Parts: sequence; structure tokens; C-alpha cells
Amino acid sequence: MTNTPPQGRAPAIRTIAMPADANANGDIFGGWVLAQMDLAGGVTAMHRAKGRTATVAIDAMAFHLPVFIGDEVSCYAEIVRIGRSSIAIKVETFATRFKSGETVKVTEGLFTYVAIGDDRKPRAVPRE
Repeated sequence: MTNTPPQGRAPAIRTIAMPADANANGDIFGGWVLAQMDLAGGVTAMHRAKGRTATVAIDAMAFHLPVFIGDEVSCYAEIVRIGRSSIAIKVETFATRFKSGETVKVTEGLFTYVAIGDDRKPRAVPRE
């Protein structure tokens, strides 16, 4: 596991962990982090599919370190496989600590999205 964000790539999303997203100990809820990752993967899938997508699976999810209030959270998304209607995306999440400025990898996972049409049924992912 590397603590270095992917070089030469911008995060799919970046946000700040706020007090409303934390438990009584000041750790950010895992569900909040998972939601940020799904947003990052979803926007990446939407751009590649050139339209609407839906999350159909989350595989190989791993929480490595906690996220704290005030951390800057950056999610990097990379397409790892494209099927007929599905897109698998690896999402790595890094937190830049509010107090120290240190950047650490906090989570990673594999998300699968399906391209869907206006009828909400699967459709083919366009070829590039």
C-alpha cells in the first residue's frame, strides 16, 4: 500500500470531512467515506458511459486508516474493466490531515457500475 496519491491525475472528487460526518470520538463514519467513493466512481463511470449509470456492486472494500474531522479527502478513480454494459472502477481515497498536512491512503475499493438508458434498463457502454 502506498501513501502517495496517483501522480499526474486529479482526484475525481475532493471534500472536507465535517463534524456532522463524525461519531462521538471524532472519527468520520465509514458510510460517509463510502458515499464519497461511490460519488467519485459514479462520476467517472458516467463520463465513460456518456450517460446515466447505476452502482451494482462494491467489491474488495478495505478501510486502512480513520478519517478525522477537518481532513481533506480526495478520491481517485481509475477504470479497470469495461464489459458490454458494466464498468469496474478502482477507487483509492487519501486524506490530507488537517493538523499535520500528512497525506495517507485511508480506503480503497472496487466499484461496478452499469450503464442505463432513459428506461432504466442496462444499455451498452459506447466504444471510445
